[in-house]
Amino acid sequence: MSPTAFQQNILAWFDQHGRKDLPWQQDLTPYRVWLSETMLQQTQVATVIPYFNAFIEKFPDIESLANAPVDEVLHLWSGLGYYARARNLHKAAQLIAERGRFPDTLDELLALPGIGLSTAGAILSIAFNKSQPILDGNVKRVLTRFKAISGWPGNSAVNKELWAISAHLTPIGRVADYTQAIMDLGATVCTRSKPDCGACPLNARCLARLAGNVSAFPTPKPAKILPIKRLTLLLLSDADKRILLEKRPPTGIWGGLWSLPEFDSITAAHDWCLTKNIHIADQQTLAARRHTFSHFHLDYTPLLVQADNPINFVMEANQALWYKVEQLNKLGLAAPIKLLLKSHTGIK
Repeated sequence: MSPTAFQQNILAWFDQHGRKDLPWQQDLTPYRVWLSETMLQQTQVATVIPYFNAFIEKFPDIESLANAPVDEVLHLWSGLGYYARARNLHKAAQLIAERGRFPDTLDELLALPGIGLSTAGAILSIAFNKSQPILDGNVKRVLTRFKAISGWPGNSAVNKELWAISAHLTPIGRVADYTQAIMDLGATVCTRSKPDCGACPLNARCLARLAGNVSAFPTPKPAKILPIKRLTLLLLSDADKRILLEKRPPTGIWGGLWSLPEFDSITAAHDWCLTKNIHIADQQTLAARRHTFSHFHLDYTPLLVQADNPINFVMEANQALWYKVEQLNKLGLAAPIKLLLKSHTGIK
């Protein structure tokens, strides 16, 4: 199938079946495209929609995002995961606001934090109608099946081959529609499991379908056993019913979010309380829980401690603060921490 036929088939399918009423497709701007593409990285459309709507309501343009405290940005991102995306979005918004215009070239976009080749390609093609290939997860799935390309797409050689194919197939005209179409095709028809090959506009020339082994593509990522990290999280409330929270470092796991003090063991948490002259009136150790990151499992044991005395020790550099319960729902909290606080403090 020639590139022209490939494009025509996909565009004809898109005209009839493609998604055209997603929130970020309305009032189209580079900012809205960029925000949606960032949120959609490794995240499903249905999950993103409410986050996108809330984000746009709070930060309707680049300037409002750039001028917002990073804690506000992380609060709205809370639960969406991969928090480096939010920090990079905020930093990039500040750089764009300083520049006074939204960048519209590949080099300018790639120079911004958090924007890679595929996100840049989506911004250029959808927002600026410039012919630029993309290669998100949905497109990788379509192309590996259509060309029956073996090998895990994360492998550099396979990834390079897929980029070359994507560039070869990307049209000059109707590039915004084409970009949306090939993403939609992967998201709604050429799905990870149970693809609807009968409804696919490429089925007559799809090599994986012709060989009867669509499920073999893309080649799965080589399996590995994730290591386990164990820790104790201290949910400490004082005599005034305030909760002690610590701000995570700006990079790394839950970067920039507020969390609970961490200890290697329950004994270490108790010892810390003693050094701070905390009089424990009541305590409860909850069952261990697991939260899985991309590269390790976190098994954490919540320790609930109620102090019966005023606690006035000084925290260092505002990295740990006491918060009233009604203040908690305004903070950027990691999803497991927010769930724990909801269960035991009554926050909404």
